[in-house]
Amino acid sequence: MKTKGALIWDFHQPWSIEEIEIGEPRGGEVKIRMEAAGLCHSDHHLVTGDIPMASFPILGGHEGAGVVVEVGAGVDDIAVGDHVALSFIPACGRCPSCRAGRTNLCDLGAGLLAGASVSDGSFRVRARGRDVYPMSLLGTFAPYLVVHRSSVVKIDSEIPFAVAALLSCGVTTGFGAVARSADVRPGEDVAVIGIGGLGAAALQAAVLAGARYVFAIDPVAWKREQAVHFGATHVYPDIAAALAAVPEVTAGGMAAKVIVTVGRMDGRDLDMYLALTAKAGTCVVVAMGGVLDAETTLNLTMLTLFQKNVQGTIFGAGNPQHDIPRLLALYRAGKLNLDDMVTRRYRLEDVNDGYRDMLEGRNIRGVITFTDADR
Repeated sequence: MKTKGALIWDFHQPWSIEEIEIGEPRGGEVKIRMEAAGLCHSDHHLVTGDIPMASFPILGGHEGAGVVVEVGAGVDDIAVGDHVALSFIPACGRCPSCRAGRTNLCDLGAGLLAGASVSDGSFRVRARGRDVYPMSLLGTFAPYLVVHRSSVVKIDSEIPFAVAALLSCGVTTGFGAVARSADVRPGEDVAVIGIGGLGAAALQAAVLAGARYVFAIDPVAWKREQAVHFGATHVYPDIAAALAAVPEVTAGGMAAKVIVTVGRMDGRDLDMYLALTAKAGTCVVVAMGGVLDAETTLNLTMLTLFQKNVQGTIFGAGNPQHDIPRLLALYRAGKLNLDDMVTRRYRLEDVNDGYRDMLEGRNIRGVITFTDADR
């Protein structure tokens, strides 16, 4: 079928809205009519080259939710009419990582940037006569997509699509970084550095985990206000201000858990993040830098003598098939505020405006909402 999508054809170029052609679902695949797509910073990494796909053109988008309109052969647990959210990492359930309970590290993730479908290694999207590489094998910046069943999570039909889209990456990652990777316990102090979609979810997870103090650090005044709204007890404009104030608040103990959710990680800042981390504490690095970045500033003596931990995490170290419905259940129970995380809604044609707003600090999370005019 012919529709349209947001593509980039080279690094440092704006998103281009143009005609694309999407193939029909094959064995193990479903076609989804998209209703909403989140504007995550990771898609901007495609523009800068920090995350290099195998080739161009690239169809952006890895957060999204919609309605199943067609299923391929062998799909027996998803039906036409089901409401679904996408999972930016597929989970096969059979590889060693999946069998060990680490579905966020599924071996299928090795092909996320290669663009070829899970089912048969072919391409599902074309533009200008060329194969298109969809972000995370999804490409949610289009009114329709065809995707493998392993990237689809069935959700309750009463969940708003704009809310469900956030679970495809940002909320699940930020929440899981606190609940799983950091394993925050009641009474611990938590610092969250960078208050966007991931940071706002991390703040709420820290509150639900019973943290005593929740420190939020962000240079944008409006985001610090939002941090308080989402549960922060103290806010600071930068890491230097936090390092000056947190010792007094914690009687010198610092933060037992530090969650780094900045838009782009700079390895030279890691030592400051560790300085904010308590003895025997854990610094969870959620943010990413460039794929070729290898320089990090770290005082190894302090790392050893204070017995600190540096922990990486992807997708919140969780299981999307379990965690996405669980987090949406918390939302329905009024314990997880996802509505206020959707700051602005955009048309597909306004995707560049959405990313401009993100980079200028005006959004917690922008969301593209699709209408019949897009299809």
